[in-house]
Amino acid sequence: MSTEQTRQITKGKYRPEIDGLRAFAVVAVIINHFNKDVLPGGYLGVDIFFVISGYVITSSLYGRPSKDFKDFISSFYGRRIKRLVPALIVFVAITGILITLFNPAPNRILLSGIYSLTGVSNVYFFSRATDYFAQSTALNPFTHTWSLGVEEQFYILFPFLIWFSGFGRQTKNGARNLFISVGALTIASLIGFLYLYPTNQPAAYFLMPPRFWEMAAGCLIFIGFQKRASIEKFLEKVPPLLVLVLIIGVMYLPTSLATVSTIAVVALSSIIIASLKEKTLGFKILTHPRIVYVGLISYSLYLWHWSILTIGKWTIGISPLTTVPLLVLTLGAARLSYTYIEQPFRHYGYKSRFKLFLLWVFSIFITAGILVFIQKNSRFLYTGQTTQYGVNPAPKGDTTILGIDPKSNDSYRAVVITGDSFSGHYYHALDSVLRKQRKSGVIHVRGKGIESIEKDLSNTRNYAYLSRVVDKYLASKPSIKLLIFSVEYNPNEFHTLKQTLEDNIERLSGENIEFLVIGPTPYFREGVFALCQEEWFRPRSLINSNCAPIERKQITTELQPYNRYLSLIETQNPNVHVFYPFSYLCPRSSKYCSPLGKDGSYMYHDANHLSVDGASRVVEPLNDLLERILR
Repeated sequence: MSTEQTRQITKGKYRPEIDGLRAFAVVAVIINHFNKDVLPGGYLGVDIFFVISGYVITSSLYGRPSKDFKDFISSFYGRRIKRLVPALIVFVAITGILITLFNPAPNRILLSGIYSLTGVSNVYFFSRATDYFAQSTALNPFTHTWSLGVEEQFYILFPFLIWFSGFGRQTKNGARNLFISVGALTIASLIGFLYLYPTNQPAAYFLMPPRFWEMAAGCLIFIGFQKRASIEKFLEKVPPLLVLVLIIGVMYLPTSLATVSTIAVVALSSIIIASLKEKTLGFKILTHPRIVYVGLISYSLYLWHWSILTIGKWTIGISPLTTVPLLVLTLGAARLSYTYIEQPFRHYGYKSRFKLFLLWVFSIFITAGILVFIQKNSRFLYTGQTTQYGVNPAPKGDTTILGIDPKSNDSYRAVVITGDSFSGHYYHALDSVLRKQRKSGVIHVRGKGIESIEKDLSNTRNYAYLSRVVDKYLASKPSIKLLIFSVEYNPNEFHTLKQTLEDNIERLSGENIEFLVIGPTPYFREGVFALCQEEWFRPRSLINSNCAPIERKQITTELQPYNRYLSLIETQNPNVHVFYPFSYLCPRSSKYCSPLGKDGSYMYHDANHLSVDGASRVVEPLNDLLERILR
């Protein structure tokens, strides 16, 4: 690296090669999102963005003249608002309108768009990570804004570290203080990431604290330039093109090594930022004018690529024939956004920062209002057929004491379904059966809205519901005849499921209560009910692809560990009964399992949740089993 470059780095001057690296990162993300087979780990481009962000923010704040802390912090947030908010607001407003034209039930999607405006969409997606009623993340055009939320939350904390460490004011020990404080937080964040990834992947993926270390890596590299010339000289010897090749290689590692891949990409991104120097092939490639331009518009590219891709999935589909037009549309939208929104607002001189903040709040308020209006009037904007897709969820819960129906008498004993949506999608079938028997009624215990069970269940895993209901039962001994719990197919949490069932079966042993466990339903991967509906904007080939059947043998193999385990606990515990819905949803005589019934009805609401029609397929066999249990 030349002396002039080093001087520019320490002064926080523009480095075109950084924009070249941004281009590399955004292209990797786009390739992955359009076709995972081409670049399986291209999503790691977001992690490269995080490292770049930490580096650039640190360099931009270093030695920036400020009268006092108020001037420093207001100046920083003013620049961030001008840089990020205008393009985001326009993107959210236009995308909200467009998705409503093609999605018959866009309310959850529009809500996530509102959260994205305030920089907390990552928290929203974390909270809905296991919610049945949330739209599939692959079909939500605002899903990718989680990374903006992570960065914006990082921006809340980081300028305070810069100022109070003395680094921003260039005090004597400022660099050392910042290095120590950021270093300590980096270690804590990395430990949190490593701990959470195998135990709570949504938290490790969506939340800022487990991601802090990635942005901090860029900060630490910049500080290293300031105080350790030896670090710089050592990294200068690393060929940047080799590092790029290594990053691409990491992107082909299997998903089972996701934590290793993430750490490797962050480390390699830090190295390449430090090693890029003039006269190297890597530097020449990344500073090519066209590549730099892609880096300059990378923010708008990132915003619009996922929106256009998602709307493509809802309409014409993603195929070799449609990919090129969608990519051209993405590039055109990004160029327009960069030229007419990003640049003008970024360089416009606001005389008062206070007025800028007021304008920001007002703009967000107006845009959120537009999305709320669209939510309430989505049926008028939807351009397809107004069709019911068999979505009839269970009620949110009973507001009486757990297990006691308000119309019951002393001899009336309730049935309680506990769990999240994977239990709730049986509610209407079970309630119909039991009320016809005139033996019992059904109470569905399911988180938010329930007053009799602690309200903090609304965002918990399926298994937490079961344990809390058992806690309540053992404490109050309400009149429960039967407790029903449905299992979700989730190999990553199979061990947790086993532990939860065993613990609660043991706690209920000796109690006068029957326990019915319903096995998992098939998992159709990317299946979403609405995409099976023929529309003017959706070709028949896309419907066939979205609703394609899966070989019964494949699903049988996937569910085999669950069936073996459930059979074992049923054998060992006389009060435990197991119902296997798969046998009725996909008969043994069938070679393939389809998400559609023979009459073309939608058996599934999404990838693995039953619709009302689907649940009705198990009414008769459930009736037989319940008669035996409740007699």
